[in-house]
Amino acid sequence: MKICRSLLLVLFLLVFLTFVVGCEEAVEEPVDEPVDEEEPVEEEDPIHIGCTLPLSGPYAETGTYVRDGYEFWVDQINEEGGLLGREVELTVIDDESDPTEAVAQIERLIEMEGVDLLIGGYPGDTCSAQMAAVEEHQMVYVSMGGHMTSFEQGFEYSFGAPPLMGEWWYIGFFEWLEQLPEEERPTRAGMMTVNNPVGLAVRDCAITGLEDLGIEIVMDELYDLPLDSAEPFVSRAMAEEADIFFANGFFADGVVSVEAVSDLGYEPKAILQGIGTLVPAWEDELGEDGNYVISGTAMHPDLPFENVDLLNEHAQEEYGRSAPPYFMFGVAWMQTLHQGVEGAGSLDQDEIRDWLKEESVNTVGGELTFDERGLPESYGYTTQVQDGSPELVWPEEVKAADIKYPYYEYVE
Repeated sequence: MKICRSLLLVLFLLVFLTFVVGCEEAVEEPVDEPVDEEEPVEEEDPIHIGCTLPLSGPYAETGTYVRDGYEFWVDQINEEGGLLGREVELTVIDDESDPTEAVAQIERLIEMEGVDLLIGGYPGDTCSAQMAAVEEHQMVYVSMGGHMTSFEQGFEYSFGAPPLMGEWWYIGFFEWLEQLPEEERPTRAGMMTVNNPVGLAVRDCAITGLEDLGIEIVMDELYDLPLDSAEPFVSRAMAEEADIFFANGFFADGVVSVEAVSDLGYEPKAILQGIGTLVPAWEDELGEDGNYVISGTAMHPDLPFENVDLLNEHAQEEYGRSAPPYFMFGVAWMQTLHQGVEGAGSLDQDEIRDWLKEESVNTVGGELTFDERGLPESYGYTTQVQDGSPELVWPEEVKAADIKYPYYEYVE
């Protein structure tokens, strides 16, 4: 019995060991299967562009159009894949039409917000102040500029692309006037000018053009904003028998000036106004009285440049009219900054500056090449309000309408 039990125990152990060995052989080492999922790619932060604009205060009527131009460009560039392959984020701060506030806010954008890029403010006195501030931070600044004096201070990082250069504002008109027979030209000029850098720059252009054509300046008055009434200035121009009248100001004071011309029945050969006629609200404020007023511009929706049609299509949807010039300026300034960044291939401010100094840019304002001051060659287009719209009337090769002259033959 003991032998049988021993045999049974041995058999049991043999069976158990066989089972254990079989189980160990059945268990295979795990094999790492290839993973089809891609490694997550860390997205880069957006490129942050900052600026200030007058979204309230006396310059808001034009400042909002510049903002719209900036935002339009941001939407377009993000749809196309961004700037340097990165999404663009825009911060616009309302500077309340105050240059001091504009400088404080752009300093905050640089020092506190840490923006990657800057874009310009509006109008000229704000740009002039900001140009000096951003130069200390060595950041590229594309804008309308602060008229000629701001570009003659040796700033290396500022570009007018294109500039709203007051000293060039009436260049086109004086070119047109020069081709008239001398007996058809005005002989006596009266001027009223807003007493700030913008008005004074436009006044300089008027004086230079008048003197070159031998037209006597019989009235030259300055005024401060706000302008409650222009009748004293218009009355004096009439008393001096000025047959060409310049109202060198902005939108609101331009409206007041032309209202006085109409109310007093003043009918010279030509009326020129600073920048107010380019604002769509000109017709809303003045109606028929706003017609036949002449102005200058560096931008117009009838110009034959690339992407102008695209802007006009957008403006028809947004505003029910062709692209306002200040909307187009905003797009052109962003296009210049865009090409500078892509040309440099980086956000390095020195490399962007150097590229813009050495190369040309193509914008809705045409092809621009910058000199050592950050300016293109001087030029100017002429507009005249006809049927409520500022029509492009000079130079000959781009005009969409003829200048209606003399003024007194067309006003009712």
